[in-house]
Amino acid sequence: MRNADVSIRSWGRSGEAGLVFIRLAVVLAMAGMALLFLMVVAFALPAFVQGGGGGPFSWSWAPGKGEFGILPMVAGSLLAGSLAVVPGWIMGLCLCCWLIAPGCAGRPGPWRALVGALVRVMTAIPTVVYGFAAVFLLAPVIRTGLGGSGFSCLTAVVMLSVLMLPTVVLVLQAGLGPRLDGVALTGAAMGLSRMELLWHLVIPASRGTLISAAVLGFGRAVGDTMLPLMLAGNAPVMPSSLLSSMRTLTAHMALVTSNEVGGAAYDSLFMAGLLLLVINGAVSLVIRRMGGRA
Repeated sequence: MRNADVSIRSWGRSGEAGLVFIRLAVVLAMAGMALLFLMVVAFALPAFVQGGGGGPFSWSWAPGKGEFGILPMVAGSLLAGSLAVVPGWIMGLCLCCWLIAPGCAGRPGPWRALVGALVRVMTAIPTVVYGFAAVFLLAPVIRTGLGGSGFSCLTAVVMLSVLMLPTVVLVLQAGLGPRLDGVALTGAAMGLSRMELLWHLVIPASRGTLISAAVLGFGRAVGDTMLPLMLAGNAPVMPSSLLSSMRTLTAHMALVTSNEVGGAAYDSLFMAGLLLLVINGAVSLVIRRMGGRA
């Protein structure tokens, strides 16, 4: 009895210590996020209160003329993310279905195992590698087949859709796979294949997972820096077509940071960072609300 009491007391102390560490971690995480937002807002205020037509909320970026508008870059980020998420999400859903629904027996086979391993490897590949591959492979194909310089909105969108593909596949696998396994035996008893169960039962009941995959893919595309920097042409204007050059917010921040250390152009970077946070937060809240209503 004494040994049991001692064990219970030690477990209780360890449990209390664990709760203290958990609460401390939560407080530190919340404090870090709050400090991040406060820092970005504080440094963005000078650009926010700047008056005149050359402020950050204008459509012209020409530091030599005193014009520091970042709206073309905002539009470029939204355009690139929106165009990339459609093919990336569709390809991710199809690939996920192929990976988790091999047949009634549930054996993935060597090809599916190899493709699944490659998808996981893709998450660890630096984006600069994707960029170099596109510079020497994709850009010449687009330049030869469609015209232009090859460094355009289309080139960046294609590679951003490839970049977000592993994220979409893994999120969908984590959400759809366990649900499919849960109804596999019942479906097999009814003569239904795993693919039939997936398309007619699991996917219609998993709208939240589908939306989450799209949101994370959009955030991955909007938040990437290297691919738009290397492939989009970096013209601070609104693209007139998919073959036109453009610049995203992340690429703009990288370019200006490498050339400026102060002044209005440098202050506009914090406004760009604040807008990035607002865009991702707004999209996440809106889509979560849509998923909740569903």
